[in-house]
Amino acid sequence: MSPKLTPTIRAVLGAKTTKLLATGIIFICLLIVAAHLVPLPKRLDLPDSVVVRYRDGSAAYVFLSPDERWRISPTSIDPNYLQALKAYEDKRFHLHPGIDPVAIIRAWLQNLRAGRVVSGASTLTMQLVRILEPRKRTLSSKIIEALRALQLELRLSKQEILSAYLRFAPFGRNLEGVEAASLTYFGHAAGNLSPMEIAYLVAVPQDPNNRYPK
Repeated sequence: MSPKLTPTIRAVLGAKTTKLLATGIIFICLLIVAAHLVPLPKRLDLPDSVVVRYRDGSAAYVFLSPDERWRISPTSIDPNYLQALKAYEDKRFHLHPGIDPVAIIRAWLQNLRAGRVVSGASTLTMQLVRILEPRKRTLSSKIIEALRALQLELRLSKQEILSAYLRFAPFGRNLEGVEAASLTYFGHAAGNLSPMEIAYLVAVPQDPNNRYPK
């Protein structure tokens, strides 16, 4: 390469890099503005079931929620369940911004080797979006889910996102949320779960209609 061309090439590369950075900054700013202008999923504001409790705090009777679901916000969750949920569904939940590039690359490589879809890359945040706003499983739906997940991460804390997942996770029929599932399946709240109960509560939302106990 001629030394006389080096300054010119550097100038061109520098201009392109500056343009790319400027474009990226503008895109991020537009994304942040859009995230605050577009309303969050409406289902997040739905009230839970009314629970009549005994003096010790245990549930005596649970009424259907206004949208005819059995849904209860948990007062406490077994930490072993939370650890198992994150380990199985979203190891980097506290690190990613709603989409996990590492999981996307891993899933792409696994699917490429197998020649078919054998692994997904949905984070807990993306799963929450899919629960709140069900769509057909298409590429465009995946893109919308990713954008919605980014929005949730910008508007809500990680704890709020996790709490929403624990409220709305599907457990078959009109049963939603870990607390309602634990009461229905095991007869007690989700604050203290056995290893078998934890495994069950992690597995059912992956295919709630087929894994719901008959």
